[in-house]
Amino acid sequence: MKVISYNLRKHRAASELTALVAEHDPDILCLQECDTSMLPDAIGGLTLAQATSGNRLGLAMYLRRNQFRLERVRTIGLKKSLHDRVLKPADERVLGARLTNIDSGRHVVVASFHAAPLTALNSLRRTQIRAALDALQSLAPGQPVLMVGDYNYPVFKENLGQSVRKQGYRLTLSDDRTYTRYRVFRGHYDFATSAGFDISDITTLPQGTSDHRPILITAEAA
Repeated sequence: MKVISYNLRKHRAASELTALVAEHDPDILCLQECDTSMLPDAIGGLTLAQATSGNRLGLAMYLRRNQFRLERVRTIGLKKSLHDRVLKPADERVLGARLTNIDSGRHVVVASFHAAPLTALNSLRRTQIRAALDALQSLAPGQPVLMVGDYNYPVFKENLGQSVRKQGYRLTLSDDRTYTRYRVFRGHYDFATSAGFDISDITTLPQGTSDHRPILITAEAA
């Protein structure tokens, strides 16, 4: 299973999606910071499964329909940062889907995630991540879970890794930094947390018009 995650930087990188899908042939495409009213119903061989509606810039997921059957979708609100409350409320920070692999019949949960912005503390983002993983597990208890996206977690990732391990999850970074806009904040911001998946590779793809680079996750349900 191949999954691409991409923060479109206020939808600016949306024009790149057709070429991105054509070149890398993912089975699932998870988006953050997309203008959900402007999204097409299909990109290449992928079909829009769901997009959030509570925020103009939200989350979306595309699926390869001949490989996965969409069983259930859930949007999840998380504890808000001060930035969310005062400037730009974000009511939906997780878009999760319970999927059935048509060939194997195996159920999995895949989610697109966007953590609180850099103005918030890492402790708040850890709280958001824990809550998101708990909520996703309820979509298909005991089944593999893969949450990808923009974690906005610039430093002290070992603390995050310890936190998610206590929940039975694994933190996996990509092979190169994913955020390049500000020199002081460069690093790995886009990555994956998972349980019940063997992640063989996470590749950071070339820079486009977004300040985030897309990542390509190759994973199989264990």
